[in-house]
Amino acid sequence: MPRSQNKDNFIDKAFTVLAETIVKMMPIASKEKQAYIYYRDGLSAQNDGDYSEALENYEESLKLEDNAIDRSETLKNMAIIYMSNGDEDLALETYMKALVENPKQPSCLKNMGLIYEKRGRIAQQAGNKDESDIWFDRAADVWSKAVRLYPGGYLDIENWLKTTGGRNIDIIL
Repeated sequence: MPRSQNKDNFIDKAFTVLAETIVKMMPIASKEKQAYIYYRDGLSAQNDGDYSEALENYEESLKLEDNAIDRSETLKNMAIIYMSNGDEDLALETYMKALVENPKQPSCLKNMGLIYEKRGRIAQQAGNKDESDIWFDRAADVWSKAVRLYPGGYLDIENWLKTTGGRNIDIIL
């Protein structure tokens, strides 16, 4: 049974019925409608912590979805799952794919920077200054782009960039 038909409470059921009705009435091809249903079911599974089911639904959605912005959003959600599962390399790879689809997605850049900054701190704690500088520079690069795309949206990142001198990255804050 699709997740969209397996809701426990009244509000979820009512919202699901309403959303499905709206999707059915929309003047779009059935392929796009099915892609949306897979995406929505993936998001629901992700919110419930069922990452395996979420990934399956997202993958099915990607097979059907042609819209680059929608594909990017799906890929971003997949990357979030990979990141939370500790697979940072796959998360980075997936964030990059999302950015190919939609280069103006600051949350992908922000999350990539989190991974780079974490790696920089680990290298710094291990006494590897050159390696830590490389990771911090990567973080500064993607975070600078994120801040440009979403000014005022990431104050903690803006503060990091200011206090680190932007890691020699030219930023406009």
